[in-house]
Amino acid sequence: MKKSQVSRYLPVLIAVFLFAGTLFAAKISTPGAATTKRSNRKVSESTRTQAKISRLRHSRRVAYSRRHRRHRYYERFTANSFVTNDQTSGDITGGEDPVVRQAAIEALGNMNGTVVAIDPTSGRILAMVNQKLALSEGATPCSTIKLSVGLAALSEGLITRNTPVKIAPRRYMTLTEALAKSNNAYFEVLGRSLGFERMHRYATEFGLGELAGYNIEGEHLGIYPDQELDAKLGGVGRMCSFGDSISMTPLQLGALVSAMANGGTLYYLQHPASPEEVLNFQPKVKRTLEIAKYLPEMSDGMAAAVQYGTARPLRVNFSEEQILGKTGTCSNSGTRYGWFASFANTSYGRIVTVVFLEGGRPTFGPKAAEIAGRIYRGLYDHSFFAAKNAVEKSGETTAVGVSQ
Repeated sequence: MKKSQVSRYLPVLIAVFLFAGTLFAAKISTPGAATTKRSNRKVSESTRTQAKISRLRHSRRVAYSRRHRRHRYYERFTANSFVTNDQTSGDITGGEDPVVRQAAIEALGNMNGTVVAIDPTSGRILAMVNQKLALSEGATPCSTIKLSVGLAALSEGLITRNTPVKIAPRRYMTLTEALAKSNNAYFEVLGRSLGFERMHRYATEFGLGELAGYNIEGEHLGIYPDQELDAKLGGVGRMCSFGDSISMTPLQLGALVSAMANGGTLYYLQHPASPEEVLNFQPKVKRTLEIAKYLPEMSDGMAAAVQYGTARPLRVNFSEEQILGKTGTCSNSGTRYGWFASFANTSYGRIVTVVFLEGGRPTFGPKAAEIAGRIYRGLYDHSFFAAKNAVEKSGETTAVGVSQ
């Protein structure tokens, strides 16, 4: 091609290339069609993936509901733990020990409850504060029932104080620890091992289900049922750990603990009503319990309860003498119960105290133990546990209501 011809067609060729480049650039910079196509495309999942997602959604819902179910349940109580009236009104006090009674009244304060103090060497009631409640039909014994269960298991040779009892897949416990910490699983195991018939026999022998007092006007009967608690409700295991279906009075518990304190003599409890009845007082033995050789096995656990277990609030107020005891806490129909039964392991001034409280949330076994500590403090400060000389002893015989 000649040079003149090239020069003629060069502008045309340049124009063609420029037009083609413009079209190409426009196509690159306008992705509308492609974008529209991608936005309309549906994301589909395989059947396996859909099933997996469904399982995950379900597991999240379950976890959420479980988190809500883990919220702590608070029981509602309708009873009041405190009183505004004089709950000692109507008490018969003519034959009571004035020192013991005053210590019990001051210790109880305005808590809704009763205190029974007993001389374990004779069965004489030294003081009974709020007698209306003390002599009532009683209440669920809660964990204080474990005293009779422990004695029954020892008597049957099922355990000693050091026998490891399996309470969980990899956990064992001894009688001493179980009494100190009031372990329910331990005593459920003992209850099932004993069975209802044997446990019923021992409970009756220990005075449950019968009147504890001798001609005490107004005393009601606590009940030990003739049939085992329904298995759906826990059966004999529940009866032996919580005391379910059992009704026990402060006097019944006081009589049993008095027998433990004196070596096995179960006295009829007597409540002298006048100084004359105190002077003419004669102990009345109901029966002798064959428990003397098992008492050291029980004593370790009862002492441990006060030292480091459920009854340790007692030591806030009193630690000068050894106290052995057992707490109990449970509730029924909107009322919470707090029990503590104990005795002073002293050479002089032997005494058993039972503190029974009823009310709402402030009412529980350790609180009853704290009150017992205040009682022992009041007695100690009045030299109740001190040795007495012959002159003091002879003076007691003519003093109104002084313990002998």
